[in-house]
Amino acid sequence: RMSRHAQKLKDHDINPCVAETDATTKCMNDNNYKKDMCSDYFLKYKNCRKFWHGIMMQRRRNGVKPEMPSADERKKILESMG
Repeated sequence: RMSRHAQKLKDHDINPCVAETDATTKCMNDNNYKKDMCSDYFLKYKNCRKFWHGIMMQRRRNGVKPEMPSADERKKILESMG
């Protein structure tokens, strides 16, 4: 049974960067935990977090609830950006 924190990390509505998290973890597993082999994955994860954090802060300032868009809503936001 997963901890509540682990469940949140896997919940696409809460964590917009599940795919990046999983890819980073897989890379680390495949490369014997040599971080330098996975720097691209870490960068993608960091950029994902930074992007959605910005969206979340903007929504918080504008009083939009929930602050983190749902998985469907995020897909539409990304599609609208091309």
